[in-house]
Amino acid sequence: MGVVQIVFSPTGGTKKVADVITSEWGQPVRTVDLSDAEADFDSVSLEKGDVAVIAVPSFGGRVPAPAAERLKKIHGNQAFAVLVCVYGNRAYEDTLVELSDAAQESGFQVAAGIAAIAEHSIMHQYAAGRPDENDQKELREFAAKIWKKIEENKGEMAAPSLPGNRPYKKAGGGGMVPKADKNCIGCGLCASICPVQAISKEDPTVTDSSKCISCMRCVARCPQKARKLNSVMVSAAALAMKKVCSVRKDNELFI
Repeated sequence: MGVVQIVFSPTGGTKKVADVITSEWGQPVRTVDLSDAEADFDSVSLEKGDVAVIAVPSFGGRVPAPAAERLKKIHGNQAFAVLVCVYGNRAYEDTLVELSDAAQESGFQVAAGIAAIAEHSIMHQYAAGRPDENDQKELREFAAKIWKKIEENKGEMAAPSLPGNRPYKKAGGGGMVPKADKNCIGCGLCASICPVQAISKEDPTVTDSSKCISCMRCVARCPQKARKLNSVMVSAAALAMKKVCSVRKDNELFI
């Protein structure tokens, strides 16, 4: 039985959650990075009996489109899937059911689902510092329960009931697109790590807004802190979301 993380984590919050879960199992972990725009996902194959933690952030209540497309290319071969949806304390809506459909299309058996909280990737005041110590303790408890279920059901796995709707909610339109400011030195790091290759490698100050998914990786990783969003737009969005995002939400396990 091998453990595999299949993760789309532009700014690191989703990967942190996945790491907490797999650390509880004490097994070597192989990682498949769904944010790698140049990876050959058709060549990724699991074996029956393997356990895959498939972890994605919720973007507007949906699985990020490139993550879903790349996941569907992977050969699950009836490996067990633990689905993890990470969100910034607003809502995850149809993310888990969409992730379940994509995983099953790829040949995985869905064993469990988790909705977990991590610091919002744009409005950092929401869920700041999460997953915190309490979250991590709870996630480890979830992981132990999931491992027990898998150990006790090594054949056909009863899929959990997951919240969400089919058809899924309509995907949002263009979000906020980061732009380079005068501090940009043209190093090209942002272009090389963009999950959708929206940033020009020839001129990293140029971003194709039709490709950008507002994942904030370029903002988080720029060594010069030279990529930013429009502060007025961020403030307006934060104000609009204040009521729904200010109350601490709990992690959830579906098993």
